[in-house]
Amino acid sequence: MNEFLTVLAFAALPALGNFAGGILAEFIIASDRALSLALHAATGVVVAVISLELIPASLRVDAPLMTVLSFVAGGLFFIVVDQVTQLVKTRFGSGDIDVGASMIFLGVVVDLFTDGVMIGTGSTIATELGLLLALGQVPADVPEGLATIIAFKRQGVPRRRRFQIAAAFAIPIFLGATIGYWLIRGQSELVKMALLTFTAGILTTLVVEEIIPEAHQDGEARFATLLFLGGFALFGLLSVFLE
Repeated sequence: MNEFLTVLAFAALPALGNFAGGILAEFIIASDRALSLALHAATGVVVAVISLELIPASLRVDAPLMTVLSFVAGGLFFIVVDQVTQLVKTRFGSGDIDVGASMIFLGVVVDLFTDGVMIGTGSTIATELGLLLALGQVPADVPEGLATIIAFKRQGVPRRRRFQIAAAFAIPIFLGATIGYWLIRGQSELVKMALLTFTAGILTTLVVEEIIPEAHQDGEARFATLLFLGGFALFGLLSVFLE
C-alpha cells in the first residue's frame, strides 16, 4: 500500500502542474499567440517522453514486435475514441463551446489519463522510472492546463466553471495511475512495456491529430518552434540528470 501511495504522490505532480497552468491562464491575455506557444511547449515535452524514454525502453524486451504492435494499437484506439467523440459532439453538442476548445479538453483528458497509466506502470518497473515520467510530465502539463483554460476563456465560459474544469483534471491522472499500477503489478516485463507503448501510441496520435493542428489553427507564433524544441530539450536534460 505504501508503494501505491508513492505512485499517487508521483501522479499528483503533473496534476498540480496542470492546475497551476489553468490558474495562470486567469492572469494573462487569452490570445491566439499565448495558446499557440503553450501548445507547442507541451508538445515538445510529450514527444520527448515518447521518443527518449518509452520507445527505447520498449524495444529492449525479448519480443519487440509485440510492443510495436501495441504502439499501433494505441494509435488506432485514439482514432476510434476521437471519431466517437466527434459523432457525439455533432449529434448532442449544445453549441456553447466550439469544437476547438472541446478537442483541446478531450486531448488533455486523454493525455492526463495516459500520463497516469505511464506513471503507475513505470513505477512497477522501477520507482525511479515512475518518478522520471511524473517529473517529465510537469513541464508539459503546465502549458496544457494553460492552453485549455485559455481556450475556454476565449469562448466566454464563466470563471467558476473554468476553475472546476482545472480542478477536475486531477481525476483522469489519478484514475490512470491507479489502473496502471494495480492492473500491471506482478505482470511480466513484456506486458508492462506493451502497455507503455500502447499509451505512447495514444499520445503520438493525439499530438499529430489534435494538438499540433490546434496550435497552428490561427497562425503560429513566431517563436513557437523554439518552445517546442525547448520542451523537448528540457525533458532530455531531466532524463539524463535523473539517470
